[in-house]
Amino acid sequence: MNETILKVADLEVSYGGIQAIKGLSFEVGKGEIVSLIGANGAGKTTTLRAVSALIPYSGIIEFKGKTGETVALAKIPQHQIVTLGLAHSPEGRGIFPNLTVLENLQMGAFSRSDKDGVEKDLERCFTSFPRLKERVKQKAGTLSGGEQQMLAIWRALMAKPTLLLLDEPSLGLAPLIVAQIFEIIKEVNKEGVTILLVEQNARMALKVSNRAYVVETGKITLQGTGQQLLDDPRILASYLGGH
Repeated sequence: MNETILKVADLEVSYGGIQAIKGLSFEVGKGEIVSLIGANGAGKTTTLRAVSALIPYSGIIEFKGKTGETVALAKIPQHQIVTLGLAHSPEGRGIFPNLTVLENLQMGAFSRSDKDGVEKDLERCFTSFPRLKERVKQKAGTLSGGEQQMLAIWRALMAKPTLLLLDEPSLGLAPLIVAQIFEIIKEVNKEGVTILLVEQNARMALKVSNRAYVVETGKITLQGTGQQLLDDPRILASYLGGH
């Protein structure tokens, strides 16, 4: 594994009296795509929300961001985490439906002062997914599900993150759009963005992942390279629709 840029240790999260995450630990290396796979309700989305400081938790979450310094994210105000180089494209997309496509993308770049760089990244977005350029003045709420998902991913990328958290990017989308999204994931990763991916489509996730962790009822039960888990009969039976 490359130099660690995200370390999660002994993470615990409770909702009311229910413990959703039970001492979960994992690491993400610089330049990797790392996936968390598992059934609905296993705790994958909760883990990403804890990393983004959207919910309270106990345990350690450390991030080595743009400054090169490793910081404990619990001590960083939530709105400052994006300036460190961590961006989150949430489950359910979380776009601003009453703002235009362009305004959503500009919101993603709010922490940046390099206007030329922002313009270049807008062009990259429109080259990668021309449908967004065609709809640049439309309100985001009028877009199709696939278009909204592309917008959510590109809004997160407009922050110029070193680590991108992607939560269920393919959920409810047609296979053609899913294939496009995974091509963008691979392309962005090749350009140097580290990715922590939560994805119900375990086969697609494992195919693009350097490493992956299986989460079951708030704990990690298996880990390995993407290929090792693709070949593991337990994963095949439980998550890949095979025997």
